[in-house]
This record gives sequence, C-alpha cells and structure tokens, in this order.
Amino acid sequence: MREPWELLIAGPQDADRAVLLLPGGANSARSFDLVMAEPALSSVRLVATTLPGMAGAPLSENASVPALACRAAELAEEHQCDVVAGFSHGATVALEMVLSGRFRGPVVLLGISPTTKDEAWFFRAVIRASQRVGSWPMGILLRLLPLMVGSAKLPEPHKSELIADLKQNRASDSVRVSSTYLDYIAEDRDFAAELAASANLIWVVHAEKGDGGLTDAERATLQAAPNVTLVTIPGSVFLLPDEAPRDTAAAIADAISKST
Repeated sequence: MREPWELLIAGPQDADRAVLLLPGGANSARSFDLVMAEPALSSVRLVATTLPGMAGAPLSENASVPALACRAAELAEEHQCDVVAGFSHGATVALEMVLSGRFRGPVVLLGISPTTKDEAWFFRAVIRASQRVGSWPMGILLRLLPLMVGSAKLPEPHKSELIADLKQNRASDSVRVSSTYLDYIAEDRDFAAELAASANLIWVVHAEKGDGGLTDAERATLQAAPNVTLVTIPGSVFLLPDEAPRDTAAAIADAISKST
C-alpha cells in the first residue's frame, strides 16, 4: 500500500546542505532524477517527495495548497533542508511555505504560475469542466500527457519512468488537487509583491515558452526586488526538471551557495 509523501533521497547522508524537491502536477519524486544526478549537486543531500494525489499516491488528507505547504515544511525541518525547490504545482506549495512563514531559507520556484492569468487556459478549462460534469475531461487530459512526454527529447530510462508515473494518476484525485490549486492562485493577492517583500531569497526560473508564466507587472516587480533572482531558459521547455536538468540544478546550486 503506497503512502502519501513518498520520499526519494539521494546524495551523501552526511552532506552539509540538503534540499527538499517538490514535483509538478501528476509527477512523482523521481521526476527529479536527472536533476539529482547533475554534478553541481553531487555533494548535496536531495530529498524529493511525491505529493499526495500525484502519480497514483494516495490522497487521504487536505489537498489545499496551505495544507500541503504545512506538511512540506515539516518534511523540510525533519530532513534539515536548507533550500526548497518546487516545480509548477510544487512551486506553488513552496510559494505558500514562504508566504506563510513556514520556511525561511532560499527557495527555487520552477515554472510557477503565480496567478490565474499565468496558467494555461486549457488546463483551467479542463479542471473547471471536470468539477461541473464529472472527472472525464481530466481523464482525457491524463491520457494525453504520456503522449506529450513520449515526444519530448528525454533520455531513457527516465522517459519510460516518467510515462509510467503519469499513467498512475487517477482523474478524480487530479481534479480534487488541481481545483484547490486553481482556487489558490485565483485569490485576490499580489503574489509577486508578497515574494518581493519576504525575507527569503527567491529564484524564479522559467523558459521563454513552456509551463507557467509571469505577467509583465509580475516580472517588473520581481526584477526590482533585491531578494529575487529571475532566470529565463532559452527556447520552449515544458518540463523544466526533465528537459533542462542542468539549468535547474544550476539554480538550485546557486540557492545553496547563498544558504546559511
């Protein structure tokens, strides 16, 4: 029987620094495999976790972003993590860890969508339709995701493992988790301004085209903030940890170098 918050741990157990890795929607902890194998992180203890309801992991608890952030912060403390890095949905959990004051260290936000405008309209439409008519629209989307990953330029066996994990997702769980995520980013808040006002050091990493985005106003706010580093990866990259592991690891390594 699988447990929520499954862990995948790599790197030296006696490492001076540790990082908590939070995957994107529908993905498991091993979606960070390529990042964890990067030489830039060879001396770091890396703790990746599968979020509840993702990749077939049980969804037996409150699926809201604040609830996930609370448990993720507990994991960061338990494993003495100096840095948190999250991708997409995981980045939003990391965002809430910062804004709630539950995590004080450097945070790397990969492919984050701080507001509804930043999230893909098709994804939003599928989730909201699934709430009205049942989970079948989400079921169709979940069947398309492995095809998308299959066409991506990813090494084996990582590609096959990623596809296998995507096929484990249950549409009803995905709707429940994703709807609470959409509710969170739809709140009447200026998340960019809140990040800029936080005491944390923040890295916001995006591709020119791909998952997540920033409005012009959000980008201007973050660029002007002394505690925020914006990183733009050239080209079209949808799965940052999988398609751009070196750039992802470089941002994490930079955050580690700034941790105290």
